[in-house]
Amino acid sequence: MNARSRILLAVLSLCAAQAHATPLTSPDRHISVDVSVSNNGNLTYTVSRDGKPVILPSALGLQLQGADLSSKLRLSASSPVKLVRDSYELATAKKGRITYSANEQTHTVRNAAGQAMDLSFRVSNDGVAFRYVVRAPKLQFISESTSFAFDPATRAWLQPMSVAQTGWMNTNPSYEEHYQREIPVGTPSKLGAGWAFPALFRTGDTWVALTEANMDGSFHASRLASDSPGGVYRLAPPAAPEVFTNGALLAEGKGELATPWRIITLGSLKTLVESTLGTDLAAPAVAFDKARIQPGHASWSWALLKDDATVFDVQKRFVDYAADMKWDYTLVDADWDRKIGFEKLRELVQYAEGKGVGILVWYNSSGAWNKTEYGPKGALLAPAQRRKEFERLREIGVKGVKVDFFAGDGKSMIAYYVDILNDAAKAGLLVNFHGATLPRGWSRTYPNLMTVEAIRGLEFTTFEQVDQDAVPAHAAMLPFARNLFDPMDFTPMVFGDIPNIKRATRNGFELAESVLFLSGIQHFAERPEGMATVPSYVKALLQDLPRSWDDVRFIDGYPGRYAIIARRSGDSWYVAGINADGVERSVDLDLSFLDGRSGTLATDGDTERSFTQAPIGGGTAKISIKPHGGFVAVFK
Repeated sequence: MNARSRILLAVLSLCAAQAHATPLTSPDRHISVDVSVSNNGNLTYTVSRDGKPVILPSALGLQLQGADLSSKLRLSASSPVKLVRDSYELATAKKGRITYSANEQTHTVRNAAGQAMDLSFRVSNDGVAFRYVVRAPKLQFISESTSFAFDPATRAWLQPMSVAQTGWMNTNPSYEEHYQREIPVGTPSKLGAGWAFPALFRTGDTWVALTEANMDGSFHASRLASDSPGGVYRLAPPAAPEVFTNGALLAEGKGELATPWRIITLGSLKTLVESTLGTDLAAPAVAFDKARIQPGHASWSWALLKDDATVFDVQKRFVDYAADMKWDYTLVDADWDRKIGFEKLRELVQYAEGKGVGILVWYNSSGAWNKTEYGPKGALLAPAQRRKEFERLREIGVKGVKVDFFAGDGKSMIAYYVDILNDAAKAGLLVNFHGATLPRGWSRTYPNLMTVEAIRGLEFTTFEQVDQDAVPAHAAMLPFARNLFDPMDFTPMVFGDIPNIKRATRNGFELAESVLFLSGIQHFAERPEGMATVPSYVKALLQDLPRSWDDVRFIDGYPGRYAIIARRSGDSWYVAGINADGVERSVDLDLSFLDGRSGTLATDGDTERSFTQAPIGGGTAKISIKPHGGFVAVFK
């Protein structure tokens, strides 16, 4: 008997001793969820795909103050299965118009004291989502039993959580670690603080991405625990310092406490890359003037020029640069309040408006939770002052804010993010969070949220060579993990030199990032001098690059090795690919969906810093991607 047969036998034996709800299946019946309560009152679930186990029997349950809903439970009721349908538009994602359908069922369990908890499951064709709801006059979260158990042969691609209050000026955690790739399940996190979402796994022929969505400020953000003995990953809470000053760490509520939706996307790698499950389970959009939802591209001086460039004359030059590139924004970064001042900012906004460019400005979120000194600091902490600041920005014509240096994932800190998003929406301002948590579907709920860092982005590669050397494999992870559902401000693309750093990527790789990486506002790191070195056809491609996408197709790839993805805007398709390996990669591209259209390929030339251009067909195309190289093919 092989290992898989033994696991199936164990699952069947366990099921025989349990009280089961009727299995809930996806609309296409390929995915199935089985919920059961054992004879000793333990609540568990399993997930299967085409009859094969994907998530093995895994624990469910909550412990609240005065209510243990994690053990000695009984299944008291199960609702009829209903079909949930939804549709929405999203300007900052892989698809512009999104439809969602799933079968939903809610189970009510009770403990020995008769206290009740509702457990709702939704099963769609691309995955499973579940959440708990408890109702009582006063609710205080203590812990939860939720786990995800994998076959021991499963492999994982995971980003370690950093330890709170470590790093530069005590600014961790900010979801800024390198991924550990293709590790055995059960491998402990090397930092001991857990694993970040989205968490990627491969079990048999099924890929799995775990995350959560629908964070309304009443609940803390979770992570996977550092230790996963036997391949069992448990949800873990944030660390004690991850709070707004004197704020709550863990979830609490009155009348009702609902957890976020916990999401298990599963299927082929193509299914994951094309899935929108991470926003499908987020709350619908708050009110925001649709005319102000303006995705775009931005020039940004700080990436390569750092602090000394945040002065009026340099920012004016970057406005001119944005105008020349037909980009939409210029981001004015930290310390503008001291080095430029509000009145000169007003002048810069007026100058930029004359060029058709919008101004974005940086703010320091932090109070006492770290040691950062950059300004404007402290202006967003108090609600009344924050609203006044946002109205002042709107009055002079600023288009949005970049808010930096948050404390992590505690309930009060999540509420602070939500408050900023709501107040910015009321003021008509776009938002970019840096030094921040994973947004977990917020871009659907808050159409003004354009992007979030939550990644070890390009800025790290300008500090140390070790981060630059890691870029190829790191970047090839991101379409499969961090950038799978949520917009990501990696701040990509340098064609020229990085001061004191030897670039590890070829120019084609850098160009491909502009299409592969999804961000409502893409802040390009390259400065005018570097852009002046590229051929006219590359410049024209970047001038015409779509601001948002209507559709996506996964072409080929493997996490951390290579990625080739097609994106559509209107009638135009952009196909981009990167090769993280140190040897040339030959790929057969199935572009049959392009109906035989011909396009133009921009890729690496003979040297690391050169380009070449060639025609490409829209059927089956064989291309070679140079080591640490890439390409963009455009079909119009």
